[in-house]
Amino acid sequence: MTTMTRRRMIGASATALAFAALPGHARTAPLSVVATTGMIADAARNVGGDLVTVQALMGPGVDPHAYRQTRSDIVALTRADAVLWHGLYLEAQLEELLVDLSSRGKVTAVGETVPQELLIAHEDYQGKFDPHVWMVPELWAHVVTGVRDALSAAAPDHAAAFDANAQDHLDQITRLGSYAREVLMTVPEPSRVLLSAHDAFGYFGRAYGFEVIGIQGISTESEAGLNRIGTLVDLLVTRDIRAVFVETSVSDRNMRALIEGAAARGHEVAIGGELFSDAMGPPDTYEGTYMGMIDHNATTIASALGGTAPARGMDGRLSAGL
Repeated sequence: MTTMTRRRMIGASATALAFAALPGHARTAPLSVVATTGMIADAARNVGGDLVTVQALMGPGVDPHAYRQTRSDIVALTRADAVLWHGLYLEAQLEELLVDLSSRGKVTAVGETVPQELLIAHEDYQGKFDPHVWMVPELWAHVVTGVRDALSAAAPDHAAAFDANAQDHLDQITRLGSYAREVLMTVPEPSRVLLSAHDAFGYFGRAYGFEVIGIQGISTESEAGLNRIGTLVDLLVTRDIRAVFVETSVSDRNMRALIEGAAARGHEVAIGGELFSDAMGPPDTYEGTYMGMIDHNATTIASALGGTAPARGMDGRLSAGL
């Protein structure tokens, strides 16, 4: 190939890319989307359908509070047509990078589309809020709408399709919310105590009338000291709490210490199950979707605390043994 031919090919490619970027020109390639968490990626796949390709930076079992970007992450973020992150200081270690990228206009903090009056304010930091809004389907619906709007802004010619897909997914989320409320309300009121590894279930507790206790704070970056463990052992014993929960994205070290401390005082505590808190389940499984994640949590909590729930969840799709 001659130098002149090579230059013509490069010039033609550049012209084609520039033409494709012109307003009103229909896209032919799927919209390239990068999402920080699996939950946001799931929303983007449901809203975007075949019109998008979606990459999640954080997979199953990954803690978003402590996640740090890799070189390949930076490349993916800068090349994407749309970047969707949660915000509300969930991705604490990525925030500086994402805020910097937002100056390019393609980066959206979809978690911050939840109306502020519905958020739980942080006890210690003014202007900071609990980011774990996905725990309640009615709150997550706002995020799905935010994803729809972000994708429509990136590819206006597909806005109608994104809107129709979003509505279908929102209908599913409404049904999931009704199921969660139905089974969780079967838990006897005195037993509605949810003790887990970190304080990720505040919205859950507010929505369903559960007292929520986390060994660590809202962020897993905080540490649980011996005094905290001792205080929680006292609580388990005095209130006769028999079941606690571990989380897939947080070490169970503190929870094991809590159970051992209670056992030393003659009080038996069982692990009621493993909950999905900051990450979904394995890829290509029902639990690896937002619907499956919340179905699993609601079913597991209700069953462990004396309520009534189908063994395999809302539609019989939960994996046996999880």
